[in-house]
Parts: sequence; structure tokens; C-alpha cells
Amino acid sequence: MLDRYLILESLRAARLSRMPVNPVLRERASPLGHLLFFLLLGAGLAYTFGSLALEVFAQGGELPLNGALLVLALALLTALGFEFINGFHDTANAVATVIYTNALPPQTAVVWSGCWNLMGVLFSSGAVAFGIVTLLPLDLLLKVDSDAGLAMIGALLGASILWNLGTWWLGLPVSSSHTLIGSIVGVGLAHGALSGELGLSGSAWSQLVKVGYAMLLSPLVGFLGAALLLLSLRALVRQRALFSAPEGRTPPPLGIRALLILTCTGVSFAHGSNDGQKGIGLIMLVLAALLPLSFAIDRGLTQAEVQTLGELARQAEVQVRRQGPGDAPTDPRQVLADYQREQRLTPEVLPALATQLHDIGERLGGHRDLASLSGEQALALRAELYLTVETIRQLNLSKGIFDIESWSTLQALRESSLDAIQFIPTWVKVAVAMALGLGTLVGWRRIVTTVGEGIGRKPMTYAQGASAQLTAMLTIGAADYFGLPVSTTQVLSSGVAGTMTANGSGLQWQTIRNMLLAWVLTLPASLALAATLYWTLRVLI
Repeated sequence: MLDRYLILESLRAARLSRMPVNPVLRERASPLGHLLFFLLLGAGLAYTFGSLALEVFAQGGELPLNGALLVLALALLTALGFEFINGFHDTANAVATVIYTNALPPQTAVVWSGCWNLMGVLFSSGAVAFGIVTLLPLDLLLKVDSDAGLAMIGALLGASILWNLGTWWLGLPVSSSHTLIGSIVGVGLAHGALSGELGLSGSAWSQLVKVGYAMLLSPLVGFLGAALLLLSLRALVRQRALFSAPEGRTPPPLGIRALLILTCTGVSFAHGSNDGQKGIGLIMLVLAALLPLSFAIDRGLTQAEVQTLGELARQAEVQVRRQGPGDAPTDPRQVLADYQREQRLTPEVLPALATQLHDIGERLGGHRDLASLSGEQALALRAELYLTVETIRQLNLSKGIFDIESWSTLQALRESSLDAIQFIPTWVKVAVAMALGLGTLVGWRRIVTTVGEGIGRKPMTYAQGASAQLTAMLTIGAADYFGLPVSTTQVLSSGVAGTMTANGSGLQWQTIRNMLLAWVLTLPASLALAATLYWTLRVLI
């Protein structure tokens, strides 16, 4: 019913603006297409839960029984549901121009995009996934298996799903990145309020400002970059067909078609490597909380890597004690947590860090590998390494504390610690990529309608589609390299608007106003939803 409504709305808008409607937008899925979708959905779920069970059993662990198993299944399904909705909110942008311009049939385009989404997720750095996680309150991350940690996960997933589904039902394209970040901020504020503290920690604020700049600048980059690229093409290329709108189902000339497919491939890969990581971060939080024995730390580290980590911890302890002599505080973990929150270097910080490093060295010294750790020991080691990593990162802002040798040791320890706590199993990446692809199968038509005929007053030309796609590909790829979460929806939609302006095609301001309204409301709405859910879950759990 919703698809029919959206198609009728696009037809009505096209009649009002006297625009031809691309025939592909009037197509509906066949019974065979529905059957294929559900077969793929079943195969994806079987692969995900089968891989999870195999990995747990391979490490000598056991899956929880009864209610705990149900909570695990629901949490994983909800996290994958977030990526599924991300698929028809964001991923469909990657195929919008290539479908609208008839460069590829819809089914072929979706499969092709899904394959490259998978490649993007598989080869992603993980920086975005764990960059998002660092926005959460540190004490929740250190005790992710506690009642508060479970409430945090439930609030994040619940708020993200509710807002994304609500805006999709209303036909408003929003950013899944904005939604998730708003939910994280909401959880942080609610957690602080329940603890008697208002606001976020200093480190969270600095990361949030960094993310905020990326969110604000990426649409501007998309708009200006695509507009300038289109103007350059008009000045350099004399082939008139490049600047024509698609007619019926006729594919574009071979060279233009290759360019459109290439840019679709690039955007799909870049989107998988950036947006796909957000779901990965959520899933790893779920696994660390509910299956700490298997996923709190990377038990696959070799004996040599474990020995290197322990040796670096002992070397760093000696050098930190030399730079900051003094008695160990009563609660070194609390001292370091306060340092993260207040960002104020007190005389107790370095002795507390040295004590933390000593504990890590002692814990690792008694084990040849991480596979022999119990669940409680694994969570304790994860908390110690995570706190150490964040402390070293914070000390980086204070100049002149350590000499070059000491600082090199601390940086090597930080990198080795990150390898142990920020790991991503391959099956998690594959599951996220499959969720993105299946979501695209559901939502491509609405996005294609909006991008192709809802933003400008005239149909989008081949050159406009290629310019917007190429700009989006480069922008998202650069954001992934620097570990910044950006919105594919915003970048591509802004790029199309930029090409419409540069081409003199005009903009449909009703669509632009709706998009801007959704973008403005997403952060406060998701923040309020997450804060309310977190408070409710803390009361109930």
C-alpha cells in the first residue's frame, strides 16, 4: 500500500510539474521477486545465527539458555533491523541514478550494489564503528554487561528503529547516522542525569563536535562539488546526449552508461565502508554485553601478540612511573574515569595509569593466550585496556609530559590494545552487508522517485546523475578514511540539488523543505526517544 501511495504521489507531482515519469517507477515486484526476497532473508538469518553459534562453540563457550537466548536473538535482530532500514533509507541512494537513467535494470542494480556494499563493509577500517561507540558514557562502556549497559543497548536500538521507521512511513528521507548519534547523545544525557550529573563528558563532547562538523559540511560539499563538476562537464564535453534526460527505457550511450555504473559502484563501496560500520558497532556492543566469554576481547590473538601486549604494558608501566612518581591511588580506575570526564590532569593520573598498566601486565602474564580467560576475566581485561587506550588518547592533548621513547611505547601499547578490543568477526560484516542489501530491495523505488523527479523541477540528466554520484563517492570515501560518519542520503540528495541549481533546472521547494525539516528534527527527536527509553529500561530492568 505504501509503495502504491508513493508511486501515485510521484505521478501527481510529475503531472503538476509537467514532467514525464520514468516507466521503471511504475513497476511492481512480481510474486517471484517476493519469494526471492524471503528466501534471501531466511538464508541471511540462518547464516548469521549459524556463524554466531559456530564461533561460540569453537572457543569453548556456550550459548545462553531460555530468556537470555531470547534477549540475545531479539537484540541481534533489532541491530540488523537498524541496518535493514538503513538500506532503504541510505543504501538505495547508491542505485537511484543508475536505475533512473536506465543504466541498469532495477534488479541488476540492486544485486550489483549489494555486492559492492559487501566489499565496502569487508574492507572497512572499523574506525567509524568504534568512533561512534566512543560517544557513549565511559562507565557504560566499561560495564557493558551490567543492567545499565543492557538498558543502553535497548535504548539505542529502540530509538533508532522507531524514528527511522516513522519517517519512512511518512515518506521522509532522513539520515541513519543522525538518528544513531542523536540516540547516543540521548542515552549519555539520561545516564548522566540519573547519576546526578548533567551534560556529557569532555571527551564525548570533543568527538561529538568532530562528528557534527562532518554532518554539517558533507551536504555543503555534496552540493558545491556536484554543481562544480557538472559545470566542468558542460565546459569540457560537447556530447549533447550526456546532458539529456532518460527517455522511456532506452539505456544511455555506452560511455555514459559505464560512467554511471562506475559511480554507482564507488558509492556502494564507500557507503558499505562508512554506513555499514554503524551497525557493526551496535552488534559488537550487543555481543560483548551478552556473550562476554567470546566477544569481550579478541580471543583469536596469537601467543606472540599476547606476549607483545603484556611486554608493552610492563615497559609502559616503568616509563610512566618515571614520569609520574607517587603512591597509587585507592581507586585508580575511578581516577582515570574522572580524568576522561573532566579532562583535567591531576597528580594522581599518572600513578593511576601506572597501576592500571601493572594490572594488565600481571593479568596477561598468567595466560599464554586470551582463549584461556574466563568471561569475568575477559570483561575485566577489556575494561582495563579500554580505559588505558582512552587515557593515552587524552594524554596526547597534554604536551611535554613524556619523552620520545616513552611516548612511542605508549602509542605502540595503544595500537596493540585496540587490536584486542576493537575487532570485528567476518560474519558480522557479512550479516550487516546482507541487511543493507535486503533493505535496498524494499526501498529503492521511493528513493529513486525522490532523487530522479522529486528534487528538481526537470528530470535528472545523465550528467547530473554522474556528477552527484561521483561527488558522493569521493565525499563518503574521504569520511571513511578519517573515521567520520556521514549520511549518504544527505550527500547524494545535496549533490542532485547542486546539479539542478547549476543546470538552471530549478528545485521543488516542497520536497527540499520536507527533507530539511526531517534533517533538523532527527537529532532532537532521536535524542528524546533514546533518553526516554533508557530511563524506562533502567526502571524496568
